[in-house]
Amino acid sequence: MGLSRQALHLHAAAVIFSPALIGCLSCAAVLLLLLLVISYKLRQKPRYEVRWKIIESSDGNNYTFFDPAQLPYNRKWEFPRDRLRLGAVLGSGAFGKVVMATAYGLSNDSMTTVAVKMLKPSAHSVEREALMSELKILGHLGYHDNIVNLLGACTLGGPMLMITEYCSHGDLLNFLRAHAHHFLSELSVDEKSGDAFYKNTAGGRLRSDSGISCCSEYQEMLTPGQKLTGVQTDSVSVGDLIRFSYQVSQGLDFLSSRNCIHRDVAARNVLLTDRRVAKICDFGLARDIRNDDSYIVQGNARLPVKWMSPESIFGCVYTVQSDVWSYGVFLWETFSLGKSPYPNVAVDTNFYKMIQDGRHMEQPDFAPAEMYQLMTCCWSLEPTDRPTFKMIGQLINRLLPSSNETSPHHSEKSTYRNINECKEEEEEEEEEEEDEVRLKRGEEEERGHHGDGEEEEPMMQNIYQLS
Repeated sequence: MGLSRQALHLHAAAVIFSPALIGCLSCAAVLLLLLLVISYKLRQKPRYEVRWKIIESSDGNNYTFFDPAQLPYNRKWEFPRDRLRLGAVLGSGAFGKVVMATAYGLSNDSMTTVAVKMLKPSAHSVEREALMSELKILGHLGYHDNIVNLLGACTLGGPMLMITEYCSHGDLLNFLRAHAHHFLSELSVDEKSGDAFYKNTAGGRLRSDSGISCCSEYQEMLTPGQKLTGVQTDSVSVGDLIRFSYQVSQGLDFLSSRNCIHRDVAARNVLLTDRRVAKICDFGLARDIRNDDSYIVQGNARLPVKWMSPESIFGCVYTVQSDVWSYGVFLWETFSLGKSPYPNVAVDTNFYKMIQDGRHMEQPDFAPAEMYQLMTCCWSLEPTDRPTFKMIGQLINRLLPSSNETSPHHSEKSTYRNINECKEEEEEEEEEEEDEVRLKRGEEEERGHHGDGEEEEPMMQNIYQLS
């Protein structure tokens, strides 16, 4: 009886673990493993996010950011889509694209050439939310001459369209590379006439290794019949580079005054109008970052590591001071006529050690000593030692060619004096502001003693009031 019971158990076990069942279990295990791998890859796949961040509050370097989705959308931006005629594609990325368009009745003019950012049909809900967040951020920031301004939007009755200013010269990076052969860098004087002129000293062909395939079409695209009156289209000078640098510093100063961090300051994110006015933008959805060597995969994001500050790389800390570091790299790009930063240096352990050790790039070929000194100040390891954008603007403004000067000439010694003077001017202005605040407080206390009983609502201090 005991033997028969044991044989029954062995027979049952053989039935349970039959080859067919083992095969099914193996297939299930393989499918489960495959599902886990696919799920992991999807989580690791870089997703689009708006680079610009609006700060709500701060505690040192611990910032609380506004959720852009919670920002209000003002219906005043709504524009009838039937008054929009879409044209050529200016830039294209994985999830979206930018096209040139004509808007009818946007302003007093009957026709306005604009740029329209939109999503591709393959975009997901995450990308739709991101484009809406970008729209809300631009609406929140308001107008400035040196940012690509929002002009309108179509959010009803079809795909969402964001209408912005059109910049016919495209991005600054490709503009500089395209005009490298016509660069006028050295001031010379005609012996016969005595007239001052620039001499072309840019020899050789510069590399074109930006990896920004999407922007190649967004260059020198003029509308039919449009002419650049009063603007030289075939040459770029040191004065132009200084002017671009100043305009970008003004745009970034405006963003910081609005408690906005850009997080991707680079020549590829600066556009030029037909009058060669530099405007800060964020290509975002319309940049193919998967094929752009400037963006390195870290976790589930692609980051512009060579433009990032040490605290951003190693601590994921983004502040206005980290934007200043990136601005220093932007200056290097500008005065090298569009070369890639840290040329021939791979992003590896040696690169990270170089950043931690505080080693800088060498002076670019066409940078005046004053501008290179400014770059090195922007690359201070200690964020508080970096100049503010207000100081940067004051310094570069002194280097801008005046109407009776073709090229500024300053000694290296004057650089240190200028930077120190900027700091002193800021300190004096802050002292004057503090005196005004104390005076106002004294007046309010005096009114309080008189018993007027009215309380004035305190103004919120801008958290970017940097020393």
